[in-house]
Amino acid sequence: MANKLVFMPRLSDKRERLISAADALIHRQGFYRTTLAHIAEEAKVPLGNVYYYFKTKEDICKAVVTERKQSLSHTLKSCCRRNEPKDALMNLLKVMIGHSRELAEAGCPLSGLCQELSEECTELMDSADSCMKYLMDWSTEQFRLMGLKRAEELGFEFVSRVQGIILLGNILNDPGQLKRQLKAVAGWIEEQVPTSLTQERAAA
Repeated sequence: MANKLVFMPRLSDKRERLISAADALIHRQGFYRTTLAHIAEEAKVPLGNVYYYFKTKEDICKAVVTERKQSLSHTLKSCCRRNEPKDALMNLLKVMIGHSRELAEAGCPLSGLCQELSEECTELMDSADSCMKYLMDWSTEQFRLMGLKRAEELGFEFVSRVQGIILLGNILNDPGQLKRQLKAVAGWIEEQVPTSLTQERAAA
């Protein structure tokens, strides 16, 4: 699977290059440590041109969040394509495992931004928070489609397990441990499927 976790291919025009550069820099070093000058340099765009597209750093951050949500939506739809809901969850884990080194180095680009913005930028926080809510809703829906009554609780637990693993993997900068623990989440998913349901699907 060739999905990226949040980054998608973009056209090479200046605006898209600026968003792509801001996306990468905010993920690596955070929103507050990233300046418009950093973004312009990364995108190889003159600083004066930045203001034609984005008046403030907050404006470009909004564009980054929009791109991240679109990319997340693309990834989740790809995970679901022609698959059972359990397989969709497993596919998402595979995408994360494929990015274990990136996640260990810089953390989760979704929750990391939410945490950084939580205290000062209410409007940006609400926008970033929508990405996590989207992931939670999608995860809950997969458990519901599996016929499990505690779908909302399981969706919350799935995202909590994954985010906790990524957080610790990032703190310790340990992609190997991060990868092993994400694989263990696959075992936890298997445990949630009732034996009767598993046997019924195997016989179908």
